[in-house]
Amino acid sequence: MTDSSSQQQIILAVDDNLYTLRIVQHTLEQAGFTVMTAVSGEDALEVMAREGLPHLVIVDIHMPPGMSGFEFCRTVHQFSDLPAIMLTAVNEETTIIEGLDEHAEDYIIKPFSPAELVARVKRVLRRMGDFAYTLEPLTRVDDHLTINFPERKAIVDKKTVSLTPTETKLLYILMRNAGQTVTTEFIIRRIWPLEPAYEDRLHVHMHRLRRKIEDKSRPRYIVSERGAGYVFRAE
Repeated sequence: MTDSSSQQQIILAVDDNLYTLRIVQHTLEQAGFTVMTAVSGEDALEVMAREGLPHLVIVDIHMPPGMSGFEFCRTVHQFSDLPAIMLTAVNEETTIIEGLDEHAEDYIIKPFSPAELVARVKRVLRRMGDFAYTLEPLTRVDDHLTINFPERKAIVDKKTVSLTPTETKLLYILMRNAGQTVTTEFIIRRIWPLEPAYEDRLHVHMHRLRRKIEDKSRPRYIVSERGAGYVFRAE
C-alpha cells in the first residue's frame, strides 16, 4: 500500500552490493517513494550533480575500492545538510557511535527488516522536514535566485556567486524549512555538531550569506525572528 505522505519524496540508495540495492529500491518504491540508486559514493555524487539532491540518502559504509560511506557523507555535508541513514553490516560500537555523532540520522545493521527500513526512513523525514523546492541540479527559488548546491554556487540576478561550505549548508537548512522559523539552536547544532559554537559565530556566517544573495536595498529571503531564529521566504 502506498503512503500518500511519501509521495514525491526521493531517496538515493548507495551500496556496492546490487542485491541490497534491489531490495532497498523495491521496498521503498512499494512504500511510495521515488528511489535513485548508485553503486559507489563517487557514482552517487554524479547522480546528485545530474539529477539534484534527494530528500534522504541511504548509504553503506564499506564500498571498496572508492570512498567509504563516511567519506561520502562528509563530502555531501560540504554543500548541504542532507539527512543520511547508514545501512551496513558493520556492528561495532565505535563505528556506530561515529556514524550517529558525525554523519547520519540513523544506523541500520544488515540483514534488515524491510518494514523497519520504511519506518525508519519515514521517521527521519518527519523529523528533518521536507524540502520545499523542486529537487533539480539547479534549485530555482524565483526569478532572482537559483542555487547549485553540489557546486556551492548561487545565481543572483543572472550573476554567479560562490558560496562557502558553511553558507551553502545554512542555505540548505533554511530552504528545507522555507516559511518556518528555524531556531538558532537548531541551526548551530546542525552546522557544528561536535564543537562549541555560539550565536555570534552563526551571525557572522548568516551576514556573509545575506550579502551574497540579498538585494542590499530590499532584503527578501532570510528574515530574522528576534529571539527565535530565521525564516527563509520567497515570493
